[in-house]
Amino acid sequence: ATGVQLAASERPDVILMDLSLPVLDGWAATRQLKAAQHTRHIPVIALTANAMSGDREKALAAGCDDFDTKPVEMPRLLEKIRALSGSQTG
Repeated sequence: ATGVQLAASERPDVILMDLSLPVLDGWAATRQLKAAQHTRHIPVIALTANAMSGDREKALAAGCDDFDTKPVEMPRLLEKIRALSGSQTG
């Protein structure tokens, strides 16, 4: 199953989206997730190692809810996850 299919069946609280995926890039995968009724509400955090000027804006325009760069700084990423998932992370 693809990540998009898994998100539809598993309904995670948050999706960490690598923008450089081998088959379906993260931009297209995010657009699919946000277009589908069962997954459009799931927050998506875009992750990329190749942060170019304008990538944050492009990610947000594709439907991502936030953006971060790799290597990931865990405290910062966890704060973004908490902010997007609200009370679901307890």
